Amino acid sequence: MANAVWKGHLTFGLITIPVRLFAAARSERISFHQLHEKCHSRLRMPLYCPQCKRQVERSEVVKGYEYEKDQYVLLTEEELEKIAPPSARVMEIQEFVKTADVDPLYFDASYYLVPEDAGRKAYLLLTKTMEEEGYSAIAKLYMHQREYTTVLRPRANGITLHTMYYAGEVRELAEYGKTDSIELKPQEVKLAQQLIGSLAGEFTPKKYSDEYQQRVAQLIEAKRKGHVVAEAPAPQLAPVIDLMEALKKSLAERQAAPKKPPERVVAAEAGRKRKKTGT
Repeated sequence: MANAVWKGHLTFGLITIPVRLFAAARSERISFHQLHEKCHSRLRMPLYCPQCKRQVERSEVVKGYEYEKDQYVLLTEEELEKIAPPSARVMEIQEFVKTADVDPLYFDASYYLVPEDAGRKAYLLLTKTMEEEGYSAIAKLYMHQREYTTVLRPRANGITLHTMYYAGEVRELAEYGKTDSIELKPQEVKLAQQLIGSLAGEFTPKKYSDEYQQRVAQLIEAKRKGHVVAEAPAPQLAPVIDLMEALKKSLAERQAAPKKPPERVVAAEAGRKRKKTGT
């Protein structure tokens, strides 16, 4: 069973819900170790004290804030625990906002918010009400020695919590979103709408995969067996000179491509073939 990363209470008004927080997702990547090229020994990064000239244990490590060059204020875990804000134990909803108004750009990490048995009814009431009214909640949460502003979003009969970047952490880019001196023709807009419509489909995360990671795994296996590695073909990109012509050609290619039947149709067809062959 997964371990909770936070345990406490969610409150709004006079309602208190005992909850636990679980990580909702994590990146899966093939990782590499650094090796010495000459002997292929794995290189490590020990905790080494240059003053004592020896490797130290983690139990000997303390936190220090450098306020001047080589001058530190030492802080213990107990001292940091004493100043933990109320959000270390109680996550109080500060306000409700329309879910459609929350820019996903501010989302950082995602978590599942799960009620304890005593809070299941209140949790369900909150979830259903937010979902029906189109609201998400904003709350403060302290964990891992940092206080976060979070978005609590109703999803799949539960509440998903997203830690947020603060406004000062979201970078501005001067050239982003500039549309000066660009004029779109109605015919271009119409063709673009048709092209997008031809590529439209339902959002199904299982359809997508990290092809690069798959190729890295294949590379590792090929080298392990002493095989020659094939180079991936580079895509041929033609410069867009005439936007209208490019849109027309793209749309024509989409319309000419064979359409993939829905999965339920494929399954039904497979069932009919099995009946004919008696398998």
